[in-house]
Amino acid sequence: MKRYEITNEAERKEVDEYILGLGDASQATEAIQEKLESTKWIVDNVRENGDAALVDFTQRFDGVELTPEQFEVTPDEIDAAMKKVDPKLISILERAHNNIKNFHSKYLRESWEESYEDGTILGQRITPVESAGVYVPGGKAFYPSSVLMNIAPARVAGVEEIIMVSPPSYKGSIHPAVLAAAKIAGATRVFRIGGAQAVAALAYGTETIPAVTKITGPGNTFVATAKALVRGRVEIDSEAGPSEVVVLADELANPDFVIAEMLAQAEHDEEAMSILITPSRELAEAVEKTIDARLNTLPRRDIIQQSLDNNGAVIVTRNLDEAIDLTNMAAPEHLSIQVEFPQRVADQIKNAGAMMLGAFTPVAVGDYYAGPNHILPTGRRARYASPLTAEDFRKVTSVLYYTEQRLNEVGQDIIDFANIEELQAHARSVAVRMDEGKDL
Repeated sequence: MKRYEITNEAERKEVDEYILGLGDASQATEAIQEKLESTKWIVDNVRENGDAALVDFTQRFDGVELTPEQFEVTPDEIDAAMKKVDPKLISILERAHNNIKNFHSKYLRESWEESYEDGTILGQRITPVESAGVYVPGGKAFYPSSVLMNIAPARVAGVEEIIMVSPPSYKGSIHPAVLAAAKIAGATRVFRIGGAQAVAALAYGTETIPAVTKITGPGNTFVATAKALVRGRVEIDSEAGPSEVVVLADELANPDFVIAEMLAQAEHDEEAMSILITPSRELAEAVEKTIDARLNTLPRRDIIQQSLDNNGAVIVTRNLDEAIDLTNMAAPEHLSIQVEFPQRVADQIKNAGAMMLGAFTPVAVGDYYAGPNHILPTGRRARYASPLTAEDFRKVTSVLYYTEQRLNEVGQDIIDFANIEELQAHARSVAVRMDEGKDL
């Protein structure tokens, strides 16, 4: 791991440059650029050749031979898969789903209209997108949590058609736990197609897979690049990079709890980022001394080690205020606040995808169970972006109704405004409706 200790302004500047580089020159961005050409070729191929391209890419990249008739996972197959899943896990998925659904139901906007005495009406109409495509990764592991986090908000928003895609990486199909989660959350159709080709299929449609309006869900750099390429044809949730955590801790933090969060994040993949920011040199040294021993007990230790070597860091600051300042600059996806008074520190945090307050709120609580979404802004995007919510599956239509009386009262303002911008046709469109037949 990298190690920084700030004792003067020159060292602070070095740390600032490191943190600013996390978003501006991240490995994820470089990887996307390197893979852009090949991803574009895949997307264009699916756009032009439809199902035939999906057959080819599924065999080439996943090693699975499927005909178009085998793309879709049938309801009977989903029911059979659910029977293979431990009933205890089914109960956990159901409880987590209820938590997620309830959380996302709390802050839905409502349509509104305001009427004036002269009959004028202004308002907004809130409607769900017509269809959503949900991408669920399935390469190195399986993620029923991602199923719930994508589909539950879409259901809460009122989306009628929710199509899930996932690679056929479990015995030529999708893992039973993922299919169980899809049924619990309410996917309308499920296809065993993955990678950039699945994103392209959702965006443009094929003979078998219908096009959707919005695509959400995490994936590798090929998936992220494909989502970026099709944006505009469809909307996407975000161009997410590798997973990340900042642990903001003081001298009272338990080193084992700090280490646990860093290892949990590094476990995702080799590009994941884990950073400790603390004013305590003693805590930093305890973490550095012990972390190797802790990771050696974990099955994915090779991935964790590479992640920490590439993207791990310990930053020792001059005081807690400086640690908070650097945390806001980092704008992390996940922020674990392990200090004496976590709520006081949280009140000073402006930029974070999700904050876990206190020693007994591990990031995993949010990843799996509590209700907030684990699909979060990465790469310092929390400065301006938000977690996925039900509102992301809804859209606003402005509603305007002007009476003849109101247009006559304010029309000259609009005409003058249009003329300032030298858009005479705009001005004429108002004047032609006014009583006086304004001379332009």
